[in-house]
Amino acid sequence: MSLVLFRRYPELIPMSAHCGFHTVETEADEGIPYRFRFPDGREFADPASRFQPEGVQGPSVVIDTAKFRWTDKGFAGFSPSQAVIYELHTGTFTEEGTFESAISRLESLADLGVTAVELMPVAQFPGTRNWGYDGVFPYAVQNSYGGPRGLQKFVNAAHGIGLSVILDVVYNHLGPEGNFAGEFGPYFTDRYRTPWGRAVNFDGPGSDPVRAFFIQNAIYWLKEFHIDALRLDAVHGIFDFSAHHFLAELKESVEALAQRSRRKLFVIAESDLNDARLLHALDRGGYGLDVQWSDDFHHALHTLLTHEFTGYYSDFGSIDDLCEVLRDGWLYSGQYSRFRRRRHGNSAAGIQQSRFVVFSQNHDQVGNRAQGERLIQLVDFESIKLAAGVTLLSPFVPLLFMGEEYGETHPFLYFTSHFSPELNEAVRKGRREEFAAFGWGDDLPDPDDERTFRRSVLNWAAQASEPHRTLRRFYKTLMGIRKQFGIGGIKPEVCCDESHKILSLEYCSPRFRLVVAFHFADSLGSFPLHSNFHMADLILNSADSEWLGPVAVSKMGAEDKSFHFSRRSVAVFSSSTKGDR
Repeated sequence: MSLVLFRRYPELIPMSAHCGFHTVETEADEGIPYRFRFPDGREFADPASRFQPEGVQGPSVVIDTAKFRWTDKGFAGFSPSQAVIYELHTGTFTEEGTFESAISRLESLADLGVTAVELMPVAQFPGTRNWGYDGVFPYAVQNSYGGPRGLQKFVNAAHGIGLSVILDVVYNHLGPEGNFAGEFGPYFTDRYRTPWGRAVNFDGPGSDPVRAFFIQNAIYWLKEFHIDALRLDAVHGIFDFSAHHFLAELKESVEALAQRSRRKLFVIAESDLNDARLLHALDRGGYGLDVQWSDDFHHALHTLLTHEFTGYYSDFGSIDDLCEVLRDGWLYSGQYSRFRRRRHGNSAAGIQQSRFVVFSQNHDQVGNRAQGERLIQLVDFESIKLAAGVTLLSPFVPLLFMGEEYGETHPFLYFTSHFSPELNEAVRKGRREEFAAFGWGDDLPDPDDERTFRRSVLNWAAQASEPHRTLRRFYKTLMGIRKQFGIGGIKPEVCCDESHKILSLEYCSPRFRLVVAFHFADSLGSFPLHSNFHMADLILNSADSEWLGPVAVSKMGAEDKSFHFSRRSVAVFSSSTKGDR
């Protein structure tokens, strides 16, 4: 094998082979393109390329990420118990679709009360339109977003105003187009299958260097781009039956970096397994990851609001379901799942609730609908405020999906820009098959059509009009309550009344008592208050006219001391615990 450097003319430099590796030492200035040439004459870009300015089919380019001048030395870092996460897709977050343009929106997120921005994957993918989960160069930052310098500027700017940055990374597969890693070694295996592509070889012959490749990728983002936490995509698609699981090894490497650099670094998992081993410590047989997404929260809330019961929603639908999630982090802990037609999950009891990320919307739950409808297109305005209240006033780590805070009405659709017509047709077919269980029909937007992508770009101008302006103010108020009372670090008492569709959370500390009551019924209802509470203790009612609700003045029953709910609303009460009234 040889290294080909493209200076004034192509320069061929032979490489030495030893124990399956090919190496050479040479000098090359930043900006010099290069490829690797195989003995049969084929040339490929570097699987560990740092920059692909001409895309996945072009040469790799030398870049020195250490040249960037960071100004974030005093940044405190990510804190899950205090976090409010904002998930965004760089390409559709702004009209320009770049890191540079996204920086201009960070101040508004900080003002809203967001503490961390989560970027959907930015590893180089084919073309310019993609969710990012088809990345094929795990170390290269997408050229159309602004490349590695653009990402460094974005992180530095976010840290400058107190925002952490979480990066979504994909270690369960590489995308189908421009994926040449398998030419260089046993990166993939046929022993397992994923829905998205060939499974990565984490436990077979030759897997040690493969594991190192992906673990060093995690360290690369945290060290050279100052990323604060990694969100690992779909870890249920990471197959490893070795004695020391890849996820545990990755977490150990991240922890070692955190200690060396004296930084707080976190690993967040996305998984649909409801498996507490992800969060349990190594000495308990777990993998020691810090935080996990909880899909059960979304599904339990979504069914109550929309009454959709097809597909995986068939496993949910009651107030009791949501109560169980709020108590333990997820619902299915070993009981039978109708959707899966088997028992599902294990118990998460005893795990801190600040170790679960929850949401009423995210890229998957919106974008994997046939028409990419956001929640505001499925339910009324009162239900939207109710969903925001349940998410932001839960004891978990809340996550918002970009535009949710002001009620963005543009859809978030699935889009790609593959070069292969055959691959585009395979994607269309796969989407139709995926949606069959939901009964959403075959009339789907074409993922390869640029108009599908353009329809998904946020319309920031909507914030200036109603009801979007009021909804953003409502979200900001909820985040203010969350921060004021520090509820992310408190386990609440959870009560539910299935017959009246009422659920309540009571947070207690030496300083205060906070009661949050949620009413899911489509009729009026009443909620009995603690004897210490008075009407003056009502600090928020989503049904008030202040929030464009149907109620002019909030009322409390004089005789039974109960609060009168409007339909689909949330009310928050606070009182001091210093002495009795």
